Amino acid sequence: MAPAELRTVAVPSSPLPLRVLLLLLLLSLLAVSAVDVVSAATAPLKFGINYGQIANNLPHPTQVSGLLRSLNVNRVKLYDADPAVLTAFAGTGVEFIVGNEDLQNLTDARKARAWVAQHVQPFLPGTRITCITVGNEVLSGKDTAAMQNLLPAMQAVYQAVSDLGLAAQVNVSTAHSVNILASSYPPSSGVFREELAQYIQPILNFHAEVRSPFLINAYPFFAYKASPGSVSLPYVLFEPNPGVVDPNTNLTYDNMLYAQIDAVYAAMKAMGHTDLTVRISETGWPSKGDENEVGATVANAAAYNGNLMKRIAMGQGTPLKPDVPIDVFVFALFNEDMKPGPASERNYGLFYPNGTPVYNLGFNGASFSPSQTFSSSSKPTITFLMAVVVLLAGFFL
Repeated sequence: MAPAELRTVAVPSSPLPLRVLLLLLLLSLLAVSAVDVVSAATAPLKFGINYGQIANNLPHPTQVSGLLRSLNVNRVKLYDADPAVLTAFAGTGVEFIVGNEDLQNLTDARKARAWVAQHVQPFLPGTRITCITVGNEVLSGKDTAAMQNLLPAMQAVYQAVSDLGLAAQVNVSTAHSVNILASSYPPSSGVFREELAQYIQPILNFHAEVRSPFLINAYPFFAYKASPGSVSLPYVLFEPNPGVVDPNTNLTYDNMLYAQIDAVYAAMKAMGHTDLTVRISETGWPSKGDENEVGATVANAAAYNGNLMKRIAMGQGTPLKPDVPIDVFVFALFNEDMKPGPASERNYGLFYPNGTPVYNLGFNGASFSPSQTFSSSSKPTITFLMAVVVLLAGFFL
């Protein structure tokens, strides 16, 4: 039997013990709320980011490593296998896609193995390299030789990865422009360009065999830039709009990116593949452009990337694949001042080379919340549970 002084705590008619119990309850609720806040602040962000380096003013990779870790970004895509970058991120747990665009040499099995042995294997497992992309947007170009070399190069790299015992850690893919589609509207009618079928069909078979993802670079900005009078800006920016109904499936699309993803799924299905996953290896919106680049503004870039990141944080899928969260690598980490082409090409970055954001995306230095608004203030977040605790404490105590 408990001592008398403890037994009195359980007597409901005693006003003082009741207050003590209530205070303990409120403290418990506050502790739970604090754990929720800490968990949200330390949870990795669910999107990846492209780390391009066509610039002469970028920070050292060790500084970039610190920046991305402060933002909890844990997936990065490179266009090469820069040893300085891979070394700087060793031990961080950040997951990397590395690339090689030297298709001609990679078709040689000996050279492919030498490249993997020199540029990938030495960095494992300290740096988490999970994918090698062979070439970039090869099939939407005009280099027929490169198109013919693409699959043999992918096969040679995969064989090298397997021979070196890395296949359980590293897969092999290539990134395509969404322009390999002949039709993307309605999404259910998506089909690949007829002249590319001879290349795409065996590549799809390869992906199915080695179980690697089909990567697509998709930029709704280009569609809006080409036809601003007919393409709805809210539709491409993930803002409220009536949406577009696919007459074949009755599925409603409230943004162009999801429609493009599902058009790729439809095109793959037309080639006999429902066993592959589509990932967006590049998407983004420029914050500046030439005078004729309609829509290239800071406000639109912030809206596109910010609204996209909210949807990613929610684990949202497309109308066709609602249970498969979209997998996206945003383009790009930095503005790259040496990229050729129109001004927009040099202004896709989320950050300036000095590490300051081009615009506010709601990063609080640790995480991105799906309900966060784009405010420049950094006031602490008060959760609903914390507010209840404070109100109850004031009422009862």
